[in-house]
Parts: sequence; C-alpha cells; structure tokens
Amino acid sequence: MRAPRPAHRRLAVAALAAAVTLGAAPAASAASATGQAPAGRTAAAPAVAEAAYTAKERAEALAYWTPERMRKTGQAVDLGKTGPLAKPWKGTPMKTVGRLFFVNANGDDTWCTATAVRSGNHSVVMAAGHCVRRPASPDNTYTDLVFVPGYDKGERPYGVFPVAATVTPASWAKDAVGDVAALTVDPVKGRKLTDAVGGQPVAFDRAPGAKVTSFGYPATSPQRGESPLTCTGTAKEAPGDELVMPCDMTGGASGGPWLADFDAKSGLGTLVSVNSHGDALEHSRTMSGPRFGAVAKAVYERAQQRR
Repeated sequence: MRAPRPAHRRLAVAALAAAVTLGAAPAASAASATGQAPAGRTAAAPAVAEAAYTAKERAEALAYWTPERMRKTGQAVDLGKTGPLAKPWKGTPMKTVGRLFFVNANGDDTWCTATAVRSGNHSVVMAAGHCVRRPASPDNTYTDLVFVPGYDKGERPYGVFPVAATVTPASWAKDAVGDVAALTVDPVKGRKLTDAVGGQPVAFDRAPGAKVTSFGYPATSPQRGESPLTCTGTAKEAPGDELVMPCDMTGGASGGPWLADFDAKSGLGTLVSVNSHGDALEHSRTMSGPRFGAVAKAVYERAQQRR
C-alpha cells in the first residue's frame, strides 16, 4: 500500500549497497542459489518477494516524474569527481539501459540504473534489489517507480515507462541476501518496452572469468547522472555468491548491467550481473554484483509471467 506523500520530498541518490550489509551467504543459501539439491531430491525454486502498483499509483508516478524533477534530482547530489576507471560512453546509444527513478522508504527522490531484457511479456527490466525495496525490511518497498530507457542529458527518447510490479528474492526482503530485482513495466502509447528499445539476453549459471562491460548513471561530476558511464574488466568469482570487477562507479550506478560478449556497434551483450556495491563507501576501486544462478532466475521468471 502506498505511504502518504510527504508535503516536501527530499532529494537523494540511491547509494550502492554497502559491502558490509551483504556479507557472505550461509552455505545452505549458496547451495540454493546454484540450484543444487541433495541427491534424490529436486530443488524447489527460490522464494521471491513481490510488490504491485495500482493503475492509479502508476499514473501518479508518471505525473510526478516531470523532466524538471528528474533534472533536479541529479543536480542535488554530487559524489565527487568521476574516477579514472569509469569512462563516458561515446559509442552507439544504449537504448536498453536507462535511469530508474523512484521515491525511497525515507521519502527521498532518487534513482538507480536499470536494463531492458528479453522476456516473454516484452516488459521486464533488471536492476538491483536495493533499487526497489529496503533490504532486511519486508514492508519497505519503494514508490513512484518509472524507467527511462536511453536517458541522456535530459532526453527521454523512448518515453517513460511506469513500473507495474517488482520482484526480488525473498532473502533480500528478509535478510539482505541476493541484491537483484526484476521489474515489469507498462507499455507506452500501446508499445511494450522491448518492442520499442530491444532487450539484452540474460544468462544464468555462467562461469566467472568473462570480460564484461558495465554501465551506470552515477552521481559523480561532471555527469551527475545525466549521461551513462562505463567500465570494462574481467568478472571474477567473489565471496557470498558474487562476482567482482574493476570499476569505480558510485551511487546512482546501482542496478546497471554487466554485459558479457558486448558488441559496441549494436549495444548488445548478455546480462550476467548488475552493479550492487563497491569495496568502500568512498574511493572504491571494484564493483561487486550478484552471481546469476537459481535465485536471479526465479526473480526473472516471475517478472516475465506478469502481463
């Protein structure tokens, strides 16, 4: 249920989840995440946590997120100078990647990065779990969510897609484990999301060690979330059923895609993780993301079942 709208909204940026809040998954959880089960037994799909928004709430979100409000949300935050590892993207416009604007549990206007992916309903976006609900707090889901694919310096070339529902692992809602989310969005002017912008394929249970390209809209200067930045490096295995790569993007880049086999000309690759957290609150040199196994697959499958 929607919380009452505060009289005055504060402006903030969605921080990358702190590494210390995630920790390593217990051994039993890690086994579930990879889909393993004791001999002779079939592993059940991991449980998910869902939030849905009424037609009225989605209309309110569209009315709320004006171009001016989006601009002010970015200009109100400055997390310092863009680091040396994150580069401005100057290639083919990334139609599938955009900004995910929302109001968090504190009533703050803020944003993450998200990606349109191929799905049965042509309407799924992938992001980080902390972009849609507060971790380890089952009732604290965020409101007024809209996805703007291809956002660049205030331009919204493919429209603004209101979020109809979000899905995260139940473990994220309860225990802050499994920082991944899938969102189902409404069509814009009768056109579904991936019919308008295309979609990245998603891979599950990929072995670590691949070269990946990550994208995000961090709140660092001079971009301040207005244009995408990118990092490229090898995704290595990390504790807690995560992957890690060299990247110094900060808050606002949360939820951005890790694309393996990325083709700069087409703007397409294969989504294998999303930006979750760095190795420090300031001057981080690495980015970690959840390993896409059974948990991420269950989240994705539930989102693509929605119509």
